[in-house]
Amino acid sequence: MPNAIKTIATISRAEFLLPNLGSLILGLAWGANPPLNLIDAIVILALSFSIINLSSTIGAQVNTIADYQFDLKDPRKKELVQALDSFGHNKTKKIIIIELILTLALVSLLTVLQENLILLLLWITGITLGIMYSASPVRLKTRSWISPIAQIFVLAIFPVLFAYFAFTFETNTFFLLSLLGLTFSVYAVIIPTEIRDYFVDKAMKIETLTVSLGLSKASLLGIVLLSLGSLLFGTSLILEWFSNGTQILSMFLIAMPLVVLFVLGKLVKLYSLSKDYETSTDNSISSLEKRIVNLSSDNPKWIMLVTQTYSILSIILLISKFIF
Repeated sequence: MPNAIKTIATISRAEFLLPNLGSLILGLAWGANPPLNLIDAIVILALSFSIINLSSTIGAQVNTIADYQFDLKDPRKKELVQALDSFGHNKTKKIIIIELILTLALVSLLTVLQENLILLLLWITGITLGIMYSASPVRLKTRSWISPIAQIFVLAIFPVLFAYFAFTFETNTFFLLSLLGLTFSVYAVIIPTEIRDYFVDKAMKIETLTVSLGLSKASLLGIVLLSLGSLLFGTSLILEWFSNGTQILSMFLIAMPLVVLFVLGKLVKLYSLSKDYETSTDNSISSLEKRIVNLSSDNPKWIMLVTQTYSILSIILLISKFIF
């Protein structure tokens, strides 16, 4: 049994659990306002987190099945391929169907409890887009510029909006600004994942945005998006705290430039290596390719740093609403 759980966790990309928690925290921080019944809050949190994670799990499992033939040729995906073979393709598909039914039931329950149809509509749109991202015949992930738009909606916009509207019907301009900042930041730290897969994707004619742009332009895009995203996210918090008379809390934003500058340093290094690769001779191509893949493979750590920093700042925002 423990081996089966570990195997399905590998297929489901369990490493996305904490980033998903970040989506919940961000939506909660902006959507929850006093007075708030503690029991109601716990129920909404539990349902929202379950729905967000189950939806993410479904998307990851569909992606694992859809990419199987490609992953067979990628030695870095060996563990993923072995996990799917061990658990079984048909068994995984049955699990996906059960998860879809369970998640729909939970979404329906939350929609009724909160009397907010937006939640059901958001989930239906998000899960459909998430499946279409990987599954044939649509397979949005291979459609260059459409791919990042789909990713942004599935990984950032829909989960945060779902958590936000689970607590409120109202819209907040500063929240929308923070969501835009999060969106840019999330895609910025996803780009190195595409850079890691660039050489395999290009060889197999998978037209990701990074393949379309090229390594150096994709790296540069990551630098620009992370810089702009962190600026927008920080600005949204400053404006919110100033509007509430709690501007002293802006001092906590010092954590953001420290983390962002660290990740930007890695992206700048990727950009430098990419420029060298694009102008290199045949003798140095192999070495540069390996260095680019090795560096970009550290990307999960960068994702964790950025998303968890945003989560901590969101928690401070949430606490400020109920204390000050």
